[in-house]
Formats: sequence, C-alpha cells, structure tokens
Amino acid sequence: MDGFDNFDPAALWQTVTTWCMSYITQANTLYQGVIIVVSFILGLIIYRSVKSTVKKSIDNSSLPYRVKKIARNLQKLIFPLATLIIIFLAAGIAGSEIIGINIALISVMMKLLLAWIVIRIIVQFMDNEAVRNVFALTIWALAALSIFGMLEQTTTTLDAIGYTIGDFRLSALAVIKGLFSLFILLYLATFISSVAERKVLKTSGLTRSSQVLIAKVVRVTLIVFALLIGITSSGIDLSLFAVFGGAIGLGIGFGLQKVISNLFSGILLLVDRSIEPGDVIELENGTFGWVNSMAARYTEIVTRDNKSFLIPNEEFITQRVVNWSHGNSLIRLEVKFGVHYDSNPHEVKELAQKAAAGAHDRICSDPQPVCHLTEFGDSSMNFKLRFWITDAEKGVTNMRGAVMLSLWDALKENNIDIPYPHREVYIHNKA
Repeated sequence: MDGFDNFDPAALWQTVTTWCMSYITQANTLYQGVIIVVSFILGLIIYRSVKSTVKKSIDNSSLPYRVKKIARNLQKLIFPLATLIIIFLAAGIAGSEIIGINIALISVMMKLLLAWIVIRIIVQFMDNEAVRNVFALTIWALAALSIFGMLEQTTTTLDAIGYTIGDFRLSALAVIKGLFSLFILLYLATFISSVAERKVLKTSGLTRSSQVLIAKVVRVTLIVFALLIGITSSGIDLSLFAVFGGAIGLGIGFGLQKVISNLFSGILLLVDRSIEPGDVIELENGTFGWVNSMAARYTEIVTRDNKSFLIPNEEFITQRVVNWSHGNSLIRLEVKFGVHYDSNPHEVKELAQKAAAGAHDRICSDPQPVCHLTEFGDSSMNFKLRFWITDAEKGVTNMRGAVMLSLWDALKENNIDIPYPHREVYIHNKA
C-alpha cells in the first residue's frame, strides 16, 4: 500500500481545527452566520406557510400525471429558493457601503443553494426517487468542492491513496470514479432497456412471447455491457481476476443454481411458446389464473380474487401445467343436475340446452350447448349439460352459476321438480 507514508491524520485535524477557530471567531464571520441562519429560518417559515396551498393547487389542477409528479417534487425547492432570495437581499444590504460587511461566506452559500436548485431541476427526468437523490447529492458534492476551490486538492489526495498489485495500481479515486461510472451506466442501461421494451411490446408484427423474449435479451445485454464498461473505465484490468473470478464463479454457480435454472427455464418457455402472457393456466396445486407477466426468475399468475402468485419458472418445466389457452382457446364447461322421474327427459334435455344458450352472451352458439341423460339414479334422472366459452380469463365459476340459475328458472316455469334424497324411519315398539 502506498499513499499513506506522508499522511498524518493528527496534523491534518490540528490544521483544520486551528483554521476553523481562527475564522469562526471573527466578527465578520459571525455576522454572516447570523444572516445565513435567519435566512434559513425565514425560508422554512415561508415554505411551511405555502406548502399546503401549493400541494392542493397541484392536486386539483388538470395537468397530466407525469407533470403533477414533477411539480410535487419541485415544490420541495420552495424552501431553498425562498432562502436564496432572502440571502440575496440580505447580502445586498450587508455588503453596501453603509454597513460594509464582507459577504464572501454569504456568496458561497448562495452558490451552494443555486447549485442545489439547478441540479434538482435537472434530475427530475429520473423516475426512481433513490437514483434521483443519489445523482443529485453526488453532483452537488462535486459542485460544492469546486465552489470551495477544493476539487483539485481532493482528487489529488484520493489518487494518492491506493494499493499496488504487481504492475496494477488501484487508487481510491479510481474506485470512486468506477462506482459512479458503473452507477450511471447501469441506470442508462435500465432506462434504455425499459424504453426499448415498451417499443417492442407495442410491435404488432410479433407474438407476445417473442416480444417478451426480445425485451429480456435486450435488457440483459445492455446490463452486461454496462457492467463491463463501468469496470474497465475505472482502470481495472479484468484479466487480473481471471483465476479469482473463476473460483468465485464456481461457488456462485453452486449457490445460485436455482436462480440460473429459473432464468433459463423462463427463456425456454418464451422460445417454445408453451406459456405466454395472457394465457389461462391451472397448476397441480389447484392454482388457477392468467399469466400477467413473465420475469427472469418467476412468472406472475393473477387469480380471480386478484392474488398474485409468483411461480418459479422451473416449475412450469418440471411439473404438469394445464394451459387452457394453448392453441385453441375454446373451453368446455359442464353442469350436472337431476330431475324427478315424473318428468319427460326429452323435454328436460331441450329446456336445458335452451337455458344454457340464453344464460349469458359469453356462451358460444357454435358449438351449441348439449345435454345428455347419463344415469337413472336412486332418486332422480341425472343429466350433464355441456357448453363452451372462449374467454376463460374472465371467469369460469360465474358462467357455471349463470347457467344453473337459467336452468333453475326454466325447470320451475315448466313445473319440473329437482328431487332430493329422503329417508323413512320406522320405530318398532317391542312388547
């Protein structure tokens, strides 16, 4: 390790504290400090007094959602903006010939506030709040160092702190630059892949599975390139970590074998098109719903009660899955019922078919509903009424219920009884 031979933390701390005490105790510095503190207090009071009014005005406006979101973020800048205006007015008075205060510290504070306001406005195009805050703080820190005239000295100090491994030297400055570059590149890769994904999903000439597959390949490719460019841009030679990376890769391979398995299972599902977004599927455990989205590790199944099941992609490869929408989306449903033996089975069959056909507009007219007498039971003649639908994602139970209600009405109107089992109990008295 080099860079620390001439570095004395105690001496540096002593120099900093001595400078601070000698500068802060000056009367001119105290005056400027009071002006800055009072300006911040007044700015905070103004912000709190107008915050609710501005928020209501934004919420009640007819602006688009995206513009409203940006406006809500920018309303937080009322505090630094009001403070900047007050400091600017106070600096004009304090620096006049009548008072004659040196406003160097106040000028620095105004530059810092102005830089913060401008940076926060520029980064509003970022949707992710955490990323937006990191970018803003990082850029503002660099601007602050430049305003104080310490940027070059800071970079020199960070570059002097580092490790030497053979012919390769890794400094703190290179690490910071690499992390920042990697952060920016990963965000740009994610942003570009999201835009490309939206464009691909709107392409009408591709199937749904092809759209998802292309979108995922683009995302993975951009992220991998961002990682490689970010690491190499910091001056790190990847060949130095070939052996070490191989050992780590082997360990990660064993530890993340399920993740890799789910990743390739998802790609295989998209390639063979056995499951696509929008399909209605049923798993072995009874989970029934439609495929809402297919991610790299899992597939989201949304049930009729709006529960989202995140099923690992591997399960769709290794287990039996019923895809109600694969190929032909025509689905046959069945309702079982029984009638009294006094009824005419020919009439019952005709009534049941008409009742199913008119039960709901989702029921197909081709093929037509059919009804069959299946059994002469103990208490009733048993029938099976079968009908077809093509939109199982809109519900299956509701169609069965609609058909049974229509069948009930038809049987009641024609005085056809639905029997129920009954038992006769005889009690014998023994003498």
